[in-house]
Amino acid sequence: MLLEHELGTVWLNGEISNLAMPASGHWYFSLKDLSSQVRCAMFKGSNRRVAMRPRDGMQVLVQAHVSLYEPRGDYQLIIESMQPAGDGVLAMRFEELKQRLAAEGLFAAERKRPLPTQPRAVGIITSATGAALHDMLTVLRRRAPALPVIIYPTQVQGQAAIGQIVHALYTANRRDEVDVLIVGRGGGSLEDLWCFNEEAVARAIAHSRIPVVSAVGHEVDVTISDFVADLRAPTPSAAAELVAPDQGQLRERLAVLARSLHRAIAQQLQERRHHLALLGKRLEHRDPKRTLEQQSQRLDELALRLERQMQRQLQGSERHLGQLAQRLERHTPQRRIEEGRRHQQLAAERLGSAMARLLATRSHRIGMLAARLDGVSPLATLGRGYAILRDEQGKVVQRAADTHIGQPLSVRLAEGSLSVRVEEQK
Repeated sequence: MLLEHELGTVWLNGEISNLAMPASGHWYFSLKDLSSQVRCAMFKGSNRRVAMRPRDGMQVLVQAHVSLYEPRGDYQLIIESMQPAGDGVLAMRFEELKQRLAAEGLFAAERKRPLPTQPRAVGIITSATGAALHDMLTVLRRRAPALPVIIYPTQVQGQAAIGQIVHALYTANRRDEVDVLIVGRGGGSLEDLWCFNEEAVARAIAHSRIPVVSAVGHEVDVTISDFVADLRAPTPSAAAELVAPDQGQLRERLAVLARSLHRAIAQQLQERRHHLALLGKRLEHRDPKRTLEQQSQRLDELALRLERQMQRQLQGSERHLGQLAQRLERHTPQRRIEEGRRHQQLAAERLGSAMARLLATRSHRIGMLAARLDGVSPLATLGRGYAILRDEQGKVVQRAADTHIGQPLSVRLAEGSLSVRVEEQK
């Protein structure tokens, strides 16, 4: 039981001997090589899928698991699939590489990239003389006649094809002259297609920065390249259909977009006309200079926004944009601007006259206040013959008793001053 659970599925290559096919539909035989043999059983549910008719002496490759036949106490192999040994070795290599690359995540859906909808150029890695290339070029010319196609010729069969396909993938990525690559060939036997099952080719496809479409053989043919590529096409012609945009559909799509764009432009222009009409009404009831400045700035902002939006929407429709600009120019408020300037000049003249009158009034009032101030000024009192006495500290002397004989005093007159000394008090 330990062998049954721990050993798992095994692949064996050997020669059939002692084949028995009873009425039950099960097959019983031994698999042997030069030094050993093992009993095998293949039950009816599994052997129905075998395309060949087995016979003694046939060399086969089988997939099986170990089981214990308890009545005899013998271990035997329960065969799950069988194929001739020639193709079987390749199938075993195919399955081993497939499982290993899948474990590394090279087949993961999240690393698959979408194909470009509008490629600038398409690259084809295939034989320059094969029918597959002719089929792909025919489809590409029909669907997208103007689409550039760059061919990277390689062998697509045999050992030399492996290195050439890898080099072509490297060259296409280094040149960076196409947006999508088709790698493939027409149909053939498993051996003919085997270069597309090689690990070097699979890893070169996986490491390509350019999206890769695998188109190897017919729809029933499956290769490792199909699993690792960004997209598998059932045939080379189908690959060309997938990478080339249909010009007819593209023209229809552009026509729909153009109609939508024209409707959007008409709506935007209508909204701008309505907004300009509102601005004109508001302009009549506000200060001309400030209103004109604000509306001029607002018009600049609207013009910039309209220009950016038109550039995004029209995508190169400069002639139509020029026509719209001419229509918009006819609505410019130039006449109102000139009237506003005349009103501004008149208001400035009126302001100058008012300022002159105000300055004359203020000058007369200031003269009256100066005369009144001069009447109560101490200097005016001095002018009438009075004087001001101050002691040594500069304090005004108001009474004779505040002085003493011999005390020096200063006398302030209307014009000039005197220094005196007290000689007598009365």
